[in-house]
Amino acid sequence: MSRFAIPSSVDTHAHVFERGLPMPAARRYAPTQDATLAQYLAQLDLHGVAHGVLVQPSFLGTDNSYMLQALQAAHGRLRGVAVVDASASAQHLDALASAGIDGLRLNLVGLPLPELASPGWARVLEQANALGWHVELHLEAARLQGIVPSLLAAGCRVVVDHFGRPDPALGVDDPGFGFLLRQAASGQVWVKLSAAYRNGPAADGAAWGRRAAAQLLDAYTAERLLWGSDWPHTQHGDQASYAQAVQWLGDWLDDAAHVRTVLADTPRQLFRFTTQGDTP
Repeated sequence: MSRFAIPSSVDTHAHVFERGLPMPAARRYAPTQDATLAQYLAQLDLHGVAHGVLVQPSFLGTDNSYMLQALQAAHGRLRGVAVVDASASAQHLDALASAGIDGLRLNLVGLPLPELASPGWARVLEQANALGWHVELHLEAARLQGIVPSLLAAGCRVVVDHFGRPDPALGVDDPGFGFLLRQAASGQVWVKLSAAYRNGPAADGAAWGRRAAAQLLDAYTAERLLWGSDWPHTQHGDQASYAQAVQWLGDWLDDAAHVRTVLADTPRQLFRFTTQGDTP
Protein backbone atom coordinates (compact mmCIF):
# COMPACT_ATOMS: atom_id res chain seq x y z
CA MET A 1 0.00 0.00 0.00
CA SER A 2 1.63 3.24 -1.13
CA ARG A 3 -1.48 5.37 -1.55
CA PHE A 4 -4.64 5.48 0.53
CA ALA A 5 -7.89 4.65 -1.24
CA ILE A 6 -9.93 6.53 1.37
CA PRO A 7 -10.60 10.04 0.00
CA SER A 8 -11.28 11.59 3.43
CA SER A 9 -8.09 10.30 5.11
CA VAL A 10 -6.22 12.41 7.68
CA ASP A 11 -2.56 12.40 8.63
CA THR A 12 -2.69 13.49 12.29
CA HIS A 13 1.02 14.09 12.92
CA ALA A 14 3.46 16.11 10.84
CA HIS A 15 5.75 19.11 11.27
CA VAL A 16 6.75 22.08 9.14
CA PHE A 17 9.77 24.28 9.79
CA GLU A 18 12.83 25.89 8.26
CA ARG A 19 16.38 26.11 9.46
CA GLY A 20 17.16 29.56 10.78
CA LEU A 21 13.86 30.12 12.57
CA PRO A 22 14.20 31.51 16.12
CA MET A 23 14.69 28.64 18.55
CA PRO A 24 14.92 28.58 22.34
CA ALA A 25 18.35 27.95 23.80
CA ALA A 26 17.03 25.02 25.83
CA ARG A 27 16.18 22.45 23.16
CA ARG A 28 17.04 18.82 22.50
CA TYR A 29 18.29 19.42 18.96
CA ALA A 30 18.01 21.67 15.91
CA PRO A 31 16.87 20.47 12.47
CA THR A 32 19.42 19.90 9.74
CA GLN A 33 16.96 20.27 6.86
CA ASP A 34 13.88 22.29 5.91
CA ALA A 35 10.37 20.82 5.97
CA THR A 36 8.16 23.31 4.18
CA LEU A 37 4.43 23.50 3.68
CA ALA A 38 4.82 22.94 -0.07
CA GLN A 39 6.83 19.77 0.56
CA TYR A 40 4.29 18.44 3.01
CA LEU A 41 1.29 19.14 0.79
CA ALA A 42 3.10 17.37 -2.04
CA GLN A 43 3.40 14.29 0.18
CA LEU A 44 -0.31 14.41 1.00
CA ASP A 45 -1.18 14.65 -2.69
CA LEU A 46 1.19 11.86 -3.71
CA HIS A 47 -0.21 9.45 -1.14
CA GLY A 48 -3.90 10.30 -1.43
CA VAL A 49 -4.28 12.00 1.95
CA ALA A 50 -7.00 14.64 2.13
CA HIS A 51 -6.04 16.45 5.33
CA GLY A 52 -3.15 16.88 7.70
CA VAL A 53 -2.49 18.00 11.25
CA LEU A 54 0.59 20.08 11.97
CA VAL A 55 2.14 19.60 15.39
CA GLN A 56 4.44 22.23 16.86
CA PRO A 57 7.96 20.72 17.07
CA SER A 58 9.88 20.91 20.33
CA PHE A 59 12.73 23.01 18.92
CA LEU A 60 10.42 25.95 18.13
CA GLY A 61 9.16 26.22 21.70
CA THR A 62 6.01 28.27 22.22
CA ASP A 63 6.47 30.39 19.09
CA ASN A 64 3.76 28.83 16.91
CA SER A 65 3.87 31.57 14.26
CA TYR A 66 5.46 29.53 11.47
CA MET A 67 2.86 26.77 11.88
CA LEU A 68 0.05 29.31 11.98
CA GLN A 69 1.22 30.81 8.70
CA ALA A 70 1.16 27.34 7.17
CA LEU A 71 -2.38 26.73 8.41
CA GLN A 72 -3.54 29.97 6.85
CA ALA A 73 -1.83 29.20 3.55
CA ALA A 74 -3.41 25.73 3.42
CA HIS A 75 -6.96 27.18 3.34
CA GLY A 76 -8.61 24.67 5.67
CA ARG A 77 -6.82 21.53 4.54
CA LEU A 78 -4.74 21.45 7.73
CA ARG A 79 -5.40 21.82 11.44
CA GLY A 80 -2.83 22.34 14.19
CA VAL A 81 -1.66 21.41 17.67
CA ALA A 82 0.16 24.24 19.45
CA VAL A 83 2.64 24.47 22.30
CA VAL A 84 1.91 27.02 25.02
CA ASP A 85 3.00 27.52 28.61
CA ALA A 86 1.12 28.33 31.78
CA SER A 87 1.33 32.07 31.10
CA ALA A 88 -0.71 31.90 27.89
CA SER A 89 -3.54 34.42 28.06
CA ALA A 90 -7.16 33.72 27.27
CA GLN A 91 -6.90 36.06 24.30
CA HIS A 92 -3.89 34.15 22.94
CA LEU A 93 -5.67 30.80 23.22
CA ASP A 94 -8.76 32.23 21.51
CA ALA A 95 -6.57 33.53 18.68
CA LEU A 96 -4.95 30.12 18.26
CA ALA A 97 -8.38 28.49 18.06
CA SER A 98 -9.48 30.98 15.41
CA ALA A 99 -6.34 30.17 13.40
CA GLY A 100 -7.12 26.44 13.24
CA ILE A 101 -5.61 25.02 16.42
CA ASP A 102 -7.48 22.06 17.94
CA GLY A 103 -5.17 21.03 20.75
CA LEU A 104 -2.15 21.86 22.87
CA ARG A 105 0.94 19.71 23.09
CA LEU A 106 2.95 18.82 26.16
CA ASN A 107 6.24 17.58 24.73
CA LEU A 108 7.92 16.37 27.90
CA VAL A 109 10.73 14.16 26.62
CA GLY A 110 13.72 15.14 28.73
CA LEU A 111 11.68 17.64 30.74
CA PRO A 112 10.02 17.55 34.16
CA LEU A 113 6.28 17.13 34.39
CA PRO A 114 4.42 20.45 34.64
CA GLU A 115 2.59 21.50 37.79
CA LEU A 116 -0.89 21.14 36.32
CA ALA A 117 -2.53 22.13 39.61
CA SER A 118 -0.87 25.56 39.49
CA PRO A 119 -3.21 28.50 38.79
CA GLY A 120 -1.72 29.11 35.35
CA TRP A 121 -2.02 25.57 34.08
CA ALA A 122 -5.43 25.08 35.66
CA ARG A 123 -6.67 28.14 33.76
CA VAL A 124 -5.08 27.02 30.48
CA LEU A 125 -6.58 23.53 30.74
CA GLU A 126 -9.99 24.90 31.64
CA GLN A 127 -10.01 27.10 28.56
CA ALA A 128 -8.67 24.28 26.40
CA ASN A 129 -11.65 22.19 27.47
CA ALA A 130 -14.02 25.06 26.73
CA LEU A 131 -12.51 25.41 23.25
CA GLY A 132 -13.02 21.71 22.57
CA TRP A 133 -9.28 21.05 22.43
CA HIS A 134 -7.41 17.94 23.45
CA VAL A 135 -4.06 17.74 25.23
CA GLU A 136 -1.42 15.87 23.26
CA LEU A 137 1.25 14.07 25.28
CA HIS A 138 4.73 13.15 24.09
CA LEU A 139 6.81 11.43 26.77
CA GLU A 140 8.12 8.04 27.75
CA ALA A 141 5.53 5.39 28.64
CA ALA A 142 7.00 4.96 32.12
CA ARG A 143 6.06 8.57 32.93
CA LEU A 144 2.50 8.53 31.63
CA GLN A 145 1.08 7.56 35.00
CA GLY A 146 2.55 10.77 36.45
CA ILE A 147 0.41 13.05 34.29
CA VAL A 148 -2.49 11.25 32.60
CA PRO A 149 -4.60 10.93 35.79
CA SER A 150 -4.26 14.67 36.46
CA LEU A 151 -5.36 15.54 32.94
CA LEU A 152 -8.33 13.20 33.14
CA ALA A 153 -9.30 14.64 36.52
CA ALA A 154 -9.22 18.09 34.91
CA GLY A 155 -11.74 16.88 32.31
CA CYS A 156 -9.26 16.93 29.43
CA ARG A 157 -9.34 14.74 26.38
CA VAL A 158 -5.86 13.25 25.95
CA VAL A 159 -4.06 12.17 22.78
CA VAL A 160 -0.91 10.11 23.33
CA ASP A 161 1.81 10.27 20.68
CA HIS A 162 3.72 7.47 18.99
CA PHE A 163 2.22 4.33 20.58
CA GLY A 164 2.90 5.85 24.01
CA ARG A 165 6.71 5.68 23.61
CA PRO A 166 7.40 2.36 25.41
CA ASP A 167 11.00 1.49 26.26
CA PRO A 168 12.53 -0.11 23.13
CA ALA A 169 14.08 -2.80 25.32
CA LEU A 170 10.66 -3.78 26.69
CA GLY A 171 8.27 -3.05 23.85
CA VAL A 172 4.68 -4.02 24.64
CA ASP A 173 5.90 -5.52 27.93
CA ASP A 174 6.76 -2.04 29.23
CA PRO A 175 4.57 -1.50 32.34
CA GLY A 176 3.98 2.04 31.07
CA PHE A 177 2.42 0.60 27.92
CA GLY A 178 0.23 -1.57 30.13
CA PHE A 179 -0.84 1.56 31.99
CA LEU A 180 -1.72 3.19 28.67
CA LEU A 181 -3.89 0.21 27.72
CA ARG A 182 -5.81 0.54 30.97
CA GLN A 183 -6.60 4.20 30.30
CA ALA A 184 -8.94 3.17 27.51
CA ALA A 185 -11.62 2.65 30.15
CA SER A 186 -11.72 6.41 30.76
CA GLY A 187 -13.21 7.11 27.33
CA GLN A 188 -11.11 10.28 27.25
CA VAL A 189 -7.85 8.98 25.72
CA TRP A 190 -6.78 8.49 22.10
CA VAL A 191 -3.50 7.00 20.86
CA LYS A 192 -1.55 7.73 17.67
CA LEU A 193 -0.27 4.81 15.63
CA SER A 194 2.81 6.64 14.43
CA ALA A 195 6.61 6.68 14.41
CA ALA A 196 7.25 3.08 15.42
CA TYR A 197 10.94 3.82 14.78
CA ARG A 198 10.97 5.99 17.90
CA ASN A 199 10.30 2.84 19.94
CA GLY A 200 12.95 0.58 18.46
CA PRO A 201 14.88 -0.17 15.24
CA ALA A 202 13.14 1.06 12.11
CA ALA A 203 13.51 -2.41 10.60
CA ASP A 204 11.16 -3.69 13.30
CA GLY A 205 8.49 -1.06 12.57
CA ALA A 206 6.09 -3.40 10.83
CA ALA A 207 6.33 -6.30 13.27
CA TRP A 208 6.59 -4.32 16.51
CA GLY A 209 3.90 -1.89 15.41
CA ARG A 210 1.58 -4.77 14.56
CA ARG A 211 1.93 -6.23 18.06
CA ALA A 212 1.36 -2.88 19.72
CA ALA A 213 -1.52 -1.94 17.42
CA ALA A 214 -3.29 -5.24 18.11
CA GLN A 215 -3.26 -4.58 21.84
CA LEU A 216 -4.30 -0.95 21.42
CA LEU A 217 -7.10 -1.95 19.06
CA ASP A 218 -8.37 -4.48 21.56
CA ALA A 219 -8.31 -1.94 24.40
CA TYR A 220 -9.39 1.25 22.65
CA THR A 221 -11.22 0.05 19.52
CA ALA A 222 -10.57 1.83 16.23
CA GLU A 223 -12.76 4.74 17.34
CA ARG A 224 -9.98 6.08 19.55
CA LEU A 225 -6.92 5.35 17.45
CA LEU A 226 -5.32 7.72 14.95
CA TRP A 227 -2.63 7.45 12.27
CA GLY A 228 0.20 9.89 11.73
CA SER A 229 3.10 9.93 9.29
CA ASP A 230 5.44 11.84 11.65
CA TRP A 231 6.79 13.56 8.52
CA PRO A 232 9.60 14.61 8.08
CA HIS A 233 10.64 11.96 10.64
CA THR A 234 12.93 14.31 12.57
CA GLN A 235 16.15 12.63 13.74
CA HIS A 236 15.05 9.50 11.86
CA GLY A 237 14.95 10.80 8.29
CA ASP A 238 17.41 8.14 7.14
CA GLN A 239 15.22 5.38 8.56
CA ALA A 240 11.74 6.30 7.35
CA SER A 241 9.76 7.92 4.55
CA TYR A 242 6.17 8.97 3.95
CA ALA A 243 5.63 5.97 1.70
CA GLN A 244 6.87 3.68 4.45
CA ALA A 245 4.58 5.33 6.99
CA VAL A 246 1.64 4.62 4.69
CA GLN A 247 2.77 1.03 4.17
CA TRP A 248 3.17 0.45 7.89
CA LEU A 249 -0.48 1.19 8.59
CA GLY A 250 -1.36 -1.62 6.20
CA ASP A 251 1.05 -3.86 8.10
CA TRP A 252 -0.48 -2.94 11.45
CA LEU A 253 -4.22 -3.19 10.64
CA ASP A 254 -5.89 -5.90 8.56
CA ASP A 255 -9.56 -4.95 8.68
CA ALA A 256 -10.62 -2.39 6.06
CA ALA A 257 -13.32 -1.00 8.34
CA HIS A 258 -10.73 -0.40 11.08
CA VAL A 259 -8.44 1.35 8.62
CA ARG A 260 -11.24 3.65 7.51
CA THR A 261 -12.12 4.51 11.10
CA VAL A 262 -8.52 5.21 12.09
CA LEU A 263 -7.70 7.12 8.91
CA ALA A 264 -10.87 9.13 8.46
CA ASP A 265 -13.82 8.87 10.82
CA THR A 266 -12.03 9.34 14.14
CA PRO A 267 -9.58 12.11 13.15
CA ARG A 268 -12.17 14.07 11.21
CA GLN A 269 -14.31 14.25 14.32
CA LEU A 270 -11.48 14.98 16.74
CA PHE A 271 -9.99 17.71 14.54
CA ARG A 272 -13.31 19.03 13.27
CA PHE A 273 -12.50 18.95 9.57
CA THR A 274 -14.99 20.17 7.01
CA THR A 275 -15.34 18.56 3.60
CA GLN A 276 -12.89 21.05 2.06
CA GLY A 277 -9.89 19.36 0.54
CA ASP A 278 -11.32 15.87 0.39
CA THR A 279 -9.98 15.26 -3.12
CA PRO A 280 -6.20 15.69 -3.01
